[in-house]
Amino acid sequence: MDPPQESAAAGRKRRRRGGVRNRKKLSSQKGLPPAAAPPTPASPPVKRRRKDIASQAAAMPKRGNTSSLLDKMRARLSGGHFRMLNEKLYTCSGEDAFDYFKNDPNLFDVYHTGYQEQMSHWPEQPANVIINWLKSHNASWTVADFGCGNAAVAKNVKNKVFSIDLVSDDPSVIACDMAHTPLEPSSIDVAIFCLSLMGINYPSYLEEANRVLKPSGWLVIAEVRSRLDPNNGGADPEKFSKAIIQLGFSLVSKDVKNKMFILFCFRKKEKSKVAKSIDWPQLKPCLYKRR
Repeated sequence: MDPPQESAAAGRKRRRRGGVRNRKKLSSQKGLPPAAAPPTPASPPVKRRRKDIASQAAAMPKRGNTSSLLDKMRARLSGGHFRMLNEKLYTCSGEDAFDYFKNDPNLFDVYHTGYQEQMSHWPEQPANVIINWLKSHNASWTVADFGCGNAAVAKNVKNKVFSIDLVSDDPSVIACDMAHTPLEPSSIDVAIFCLSLMGINYPSYLEEANRVLKPSGWLVIAEVRSRLDPNNGGADPEKFSKAIIQLGFSLVSKDVKNKMFILFCFRKKEKSKVAKSIDWPQLKPCLYKRR
């Protein structure tokens, strides 16, 4: 028996029900939540994070350490400038040195800052020895301090002191070439050279001291020991003394007990007679090594 035939209206109704069911299914699928994202790795333990942060902080330069590093760099640059200027003073004439620092007076401040730093390592300061020597003698003597630096002698004795150097912003210091000072002849009782026989024409400084010293006046010289050590390339101290004696002086004393410098005390003869030809020894430059 044949199955009953579906009417056209019934077919359309069944198809509509099917479409509705399909649309509801699609709608329900669209409403599903999105697929879950892959799980993120677990955060490291708190202790480990703190350790990492601490190591990073340690690797970063601290403010105090940075300041210390900058100070060291500045000191190294300053030391380099001092060594350059020091070599310049030892290897040129007094006239050239005077012109050099006159063109840029600030360089002289750089030099003296480095000089004071170097001298701070000496167990005894030659300027202090000379100051004590003056204090033990006549306070009425007139003194000429050739190469006075910071004028320590004038600041620490009662004597009248003419402080002389290449450059100075101190009005009490005479800025000039030490071979040609404005001092009057035979007007000085004591002439001092404290580590200041630096130019290649150093004999002309001593000749100038002889010109301004009174008869029986004192010539006091403190010089770096290595410059007067023939075993180390320096001049023979006996030859150095002999040359000054030929300039018209007599040697009163020579103090060699200090390991850093030698102190000479000469006295101008009453009737000094300068030798026609003096064999001045060459004094080697005192060059400081890089620390």
